[in-house]
Amino acid sequence: MTGWQRLLNDNGGLDTEGLKKCACDGFDTYQVYPNSIHRLQDALIFIARHDGQKALIIIGDNPSTSSFVGSEISTIPGGAKVCPLDVANSRALFAAFPFTRPQTQKGRTLSIGLGDRLGLAAPGHLSAIRGYDVFPVLAQQSIRELNLTGRTYEEVLAAAAWGVFQEGYTKGYGADGDHLKTRQEISYALRCGYTRITLDCSDHIKNSVLSFSPEEIERQYQALSADVRSHYEAKYLNKAIPLDDSTIVQFSSGGFYKRVLLYHEAIQFMVDIYRELIEPMSDKPDFEISIDETLTETSPEDHFFVAAELLDANVVFDSMAPRFCGRFEKGIDYIGSAVEFDKTLQVHLKIARKLGYRISVHSGSDKFSIFPYIGKYAEGIYHLKTAGTHWLEALRVVSRYEPSFFRRIFSYALEHLDEARSYYSISADITKIPDVNKVADSQLPTFLEEEPSRQVLHITYGLLLTAKNSDGSYTFKDELYKFLYEHESQYDATVDEHLKRHMNSLGIVK
Repeated sequence: MTGWQRLLNDNGGLDTEGLKKCACDGFDTYQVYPNSIHRLQDALIFIARHDGQKALIIIGDNPSTSSFVGSEISTIPGGAKVCPLDVANSRALFAAFPFTRPQTQKGRTLSIGLGDRLGLAAPGHLSAIRGYDVFPVLAQQSIRELNLTGRTYEEVLAAAAWGVFQEGYTKGYGADGDHLKTRQEISYALRCGYTRITLDCSDHIKNSVLSFSPEEIERQYQALSADVRSHYEAKYLNKAIPLDDSTIVQFSSGGFYKRVLLYHEAIQFMVDIYRELIEPMSDKPDFEISIDETLTETSPEDHFFVAAELLDANVVFDSMAPRFCGRFEKGIDYIGSAVEFDKTLQVHLKIARKLGYRISVHSGSDKFSIFPYIGKYAEGIYHLKTAGTHWLEALRVVSRYEPSFFRRIFSYALEHLDEARSYYSISADITKIPDVNKVADSQLPTFLEEEPSRQVLHITYGLLLTAKNSDGSYTFKDELYKFLYEHESQYDATVDEHLKRHMNSLGIVK
């Protein structure tokens, strides 16, 4: 008899709340996730551990459950169905339980993009944010991440939805098609039901201008049509625009031509994407403009220029991500002057407030030294993106409970680092990394805290998850998922603790 069958046998006469309490008190015995227990008309539905994996269990039958596909168990009174937590059944879940569908923020001002490269972190994420006034964007992936992990947007969203159902979380969550660059990518995310689109404009920002001589800048600017030049000059050239009583944005003649050349094409791209793909939708997604993937810092003048042009073109966007001063590398703290970040952040926030949208901070994982400034000056009106740090928390659990497995993972990651560096830029000095095979078991979690080793593991996730042996089997992936299934509570607790550290550093209160 399985654990969930034992729960029904021992407590079959209880109502839903009674079953939840018994499942919670006796989880080790029953293996049923208590917050997932729901009734749908006459059917009882919940998630349980079954034959070494999670499954949706449906007891009884009615038209509302007929869309779920699974194996029938006729020996259970009333009949039972055991359904895999897959994409097809997630669609049936959306129909039966609308709270599992992603949604837009609907005016909520503080949101955190969480991301989940393994598809296992949602329970820990939801545990961490309970009681906080934070809108979680659980499904957050870029096309690059999909390609590196071999996942699809449908699978990423399904994993988030099953986590929401497992935890009985009914307050709403978002799904972000992150750093999308093309019409095809955006259309794909929208077809899959994603409720947030982050438009990455980096391919259209003319960074080559930064190396031009003054003469070349003058020549290329004059090559723009007279209508374009007069449009920009009338609105900005030699204009001083006040943000408040103490701060102005000054568009002096110096640098004006360069700014126009740098962003003109990108602005047209943003407007075109909005008009073609976002504006026609009756249920519009949250729309974010990303100009952070550039070679230089976004000055206040750059920020105002881009945003004002979009608003004048009637582009409605929820947030904008400038490139801040300093360096926002993956999985480690901010690199640069926190004082300078503080000063420039305040100006960027003033621009966003004046023009009516939120600031978005990208690569926000583990930037603990600057979180207090964001929390103080943004006043709960911002979006913060994290992602890979939750993958690292999975490896932290591995380092604690299976040190030999962790050493194999790290050794492979270090050996293949150059390949990963072709799509992620990090400053890790690998000469400072001690030999992982000589690090004591008890010191491996500390080893994972060191910046070089942390970055090595952060950017090699795709190589680790897709590596295969000569016989075609996965080198690490299956073993990692089996380990995390067996150490689920430890992983959930670790993700919970790490995310709460982020929120506490940001000054978010319950």
